[in-house]
Amino acid sequence: MKMLRSLLTVLALAGGAALAADPPAYPGLPSETPESVTPATDSFDYEKRVVQIPMRDGVKLSTVILIPKGAHDAPILLTRTPYNAAELTSHNESSHLAALIQGYDHAADVIVEGGYIRVVQDIRGKYESEGDYVLTRPFRGPLNPTPVDHATDTWDTIDWLVKNLPESNGRVGIIGISYDGFLSLAALVDPHPALKAAVPMNPMVDGWRGDDWFHHGAFRQQGMGYVYEQVVTRKNEAKWFSSHYDDYDTFLQAGSAGELGRRRGLGQSGYWRKLLAHPGYDDFWQQQAMDKLLAARPLTVPTLLVHSLWDAEDIYGAPAVYKALTARADSAPLVRMAMGPWVHGGAIGDGSFIGAIKFRSDTAWEFRQQVLKPFLDEHLRGIKPARPLARVTAYETGTGRWLGLDGWPRGCTAGCRIQPTPLALQPGGALTLGGAPRGGDAGFDEYVSDPAKPVPYRQRPIRPMGYDEAKGLTWPRWLVDDQREASGRTDVLVYTSEVLTRAVKIAGEPVARLVASTSGTDSDWVVKLIDVYPDEVPAQPALGGYQLMVSGDIFRGRYRESWSQPKALKPGEPLAYSFSLPNANHVFLPGHRIMVQVQSSWFPLYDRNPQTFVPSIFDARPQDYRVATQRVYRRSVVELPVVVAE
Repeated sequence: MKMLRSLLTVLALAGGAALAADPPAYPGLPSETPESVTPATDSFDYEKRVVQIPMRDGVKLSTVILIPKGAHDAPILLTRTPYNAAELTSHNESSHLAALIQGYDHAADVIVEGGYIRVVQDIRGKYESEGDYVLTRPFRGPLNPTPVDHATDTWDTIDWLVKNLPESNGRVGIIGISYDGFLSLAALVDPHPALKAAVPMNPMVDGWRGDDWFHHGAFRQQGMGYVYEQVVTRKNEAKWFSSHYDDYDTFLQAGSAGELGRRRGLGQSGYWRKLLAHPGYDDFWQQQAMDKLLAARPLTVPTLLVHSLWDAEDIYGAPAVYKALTARADSAPLVRMAMGPWVHGGAIGDGSFIGAIKFRSDTAWEFRQQVLKPFLDEHLRGIKPARPLARVTAYETGTGRWLGLDGWPRGCTAGCRIQPTPLALQPGGALTLGGAPRGGDAGFDEYVSDPAKPVPYRQRPIRPMGYDEAKGLTWPRWLVDDQREASGRTDVLVYTSEVLTRAVKIAGEPVARLVASTSGTDSDWVVKLIDVYPDEVPAQPALGGYQLMVSGDIFRGRYRESWSQPKALKPGEPLAYSFSLPNANHVFLPGHRIMVQVQSSWFPLYDRNPQTFVPSIFDARPQDYRVATQRVYRRSVVELPVVVAE
């Protein structure tokens, strides 16, 4: 045995000695990757320059510049973005500028045809730009003690561009959608003299009144993933993870939005902490509302606001800015607005349909060619349009036609006016236009609202807020979903008119004027105005009986008396609620019917109201969520902005 151990030891030592010896030398293969590469771009019809533009505080912002080959006296079209300028300008690698930017740029066809110098810039703190990131950074003042904001950054950027691009004519326009639309509005605050045109498309304007974060106090919790991904890393590397295929289950299992945020580590996001701290309409929101900020100073830059009638994200913003600016005599002449039958950002895509709803033409292409192009041509290229643009270019849904209007709300070019007209809720689920409610003060309809079974805002399974139809991520078009799913529930009140024998045109904001009670101490109220198609539509069979939401919104009851100071509701007491629904420009056609639906949850887009008053619904505990009996009294009406002949 000892001999065997000795032999093994000798063999092991010999093997170790062999391993310790220098390995045999083999000739290496030279690397096939050069130390640096110079792209061969001689055949390209554009030149790309990537520069770091210094701001007044020394921070440098990464900026991608695309210049058409041979450009001279070319206008500049700028977009400032938190969404990665390098990626946005290299989506399709191509030697042709049209192909390079097609499919994701704000108006690729108009940009290429107009010979614009295209500039896309990372805002401070995002991607390749220096500095600290603050989501929708407030302007200098009480909420921002620094000397810089998006207005100063835009001013410094434009100043650099006009001094360092000899190919330009010194005229700059700014264009952007959503967050980029907010940044386009920011450029109008103390603008650079070279800024000659602004096109804010679907801009974020007021995060509490009716854009991204709240609607009348109800929190839009499906946006929590955005707050995480957009804020916690510079390049959006951290991802909001999924735990269920159906978002309904994700949010219901967590309980409150605050609890889900805690479980997901959302407290690392500075903006999330601000949302938790400001659930009411306090100075934090009011001092950032872009319509209020712009109304406080004269507008000096021609501005084209672009609004989508079925915008799932920023349906409040553009019309609010239009209203604020046109209220000033010194600003009104410079403002134009286009309203189209689109989803969020739909003006740059295919505007011939939204889901099952088809239009007679590509409405987005018509807008780009007949409104956007003449607007930019006039102010950036000095080319006068064949005829002046209307103050408001509005698509009339229902009839499918464009109208050139002299203001908004306005139902026709001449010979008409807006007549506020009540849609009265009647016994038996009836609905009458222009008539008085029947049933007296005591008449009501009721339903049971159970927080354990909230009303889905669309048919389940509900997928996250994605933009990929092939993967079932159809978030942008949920506002045109068929509402029959909701109308069949016992916790949704449904009121329907007789079949219309004449057309009913509305233009403007419908107003929900509810008289309602709850057995709880807090409650949400959702009101939806719906166009019910005929039972059969031979040309489009899928639209037979379709319930198309024309306008709808939610109101959190605790803010009935004050948007900034929540107050418990008195159980069982009929209380008045009045709130505006989003703008519509629609004709209910003969053969159709008008419907109103009323419910107390729209889940999981909006967080559940526990129906028990708590200081902050973000902190609601499981025992706070209680069943409530809801009564809607027949003194309630939905006031329609009906267009009538003079």
